[in-house]
Amino acid sequence: MHAGSSAGRTPILQSGRIKVLLAYRHTLLRQALRTLLVAQGDIEVIHEAEDGKTAIECAERFRPDIVLMDTQLPIVSGIEATRLIRKRARNARVLLLTAGADDEYILQLLRAGAAGCLLKDCDGPELLLAIRAAHRGGSYLSPAISDKMVQNYIRLADGQIDLVPPPRREVLSVREREILQLVADGNGNQQIAQDLCLSVKTVEAHKAHIMRKLNVRGRTELIKYAIRKGLIELEMEESGQPRIAEREALAS
Repeated sequence: MHAGSSAGRTPILQSGRIKVLLAYRHTLLRQALRTLLVAQGDIEVIHEAEDGKTAIECAERFRPDIVLMDTQLPIVSGIEATRLIRKRARNARVLLLTAGADDEYILQLLRAGAAGCLLKDCDGPELLLAIRAAHRGGSYLSPAISDKMVQNYIRLADGQIDLVPPPRREVLSVREREILQLVADGNGNQQIAQDLCLSVKTVEAHKAHIMRKLNVRGRTELIKYAIRKGLIELEMEESGQPRIAEREALAS
């Protein structure tokens, strides 16, 4: 488990502050988020996590008001972690940071119990607005997400789109999204199986199912499609360039 300076002990909080659990797999970005939040007079970051399993455990132990969480977490995905946090720490409000505004995926996040979804390119004031709105019991969607959902609702009401999506447009399951992200990170079947406690044959079956759902062939085409659709997060190296797996896909 990775944590901030509060590791190993229960943090002492100032009365009246919004208690935030910060769950983000990238250390540098997590530190940047922490810096933004602790600069606010009404917010306290009580703990940090870099994977979904740790986020669930910390939410149950420290009982935060808000869990600010990446959707693309290792071990347990953000969407599955949201479900479990809502069961084990019912008063915690979960805000998710997502790479894209895919309609079906946003609906999955909300059905899992998220109080809000923000795009990862949101600015600081918007993030703070979402945290305070969720703490008051409200919900929050980034404008790009809410605008797209409203537009689709209007099209639905006008009969321009069907209530039931076309049969070929299938939504990836939580497990399939986890595997897709690990593939994009450059992991082989053996490593993915180890990380997710699955057999190699099960991983291979999931990958075949993903490619069949998305109608793509091969690893490079799969990664390229996933990046374009915002299904996975584009990993960056310290140089600021995409990681090798994603760079190869984008160049092809």
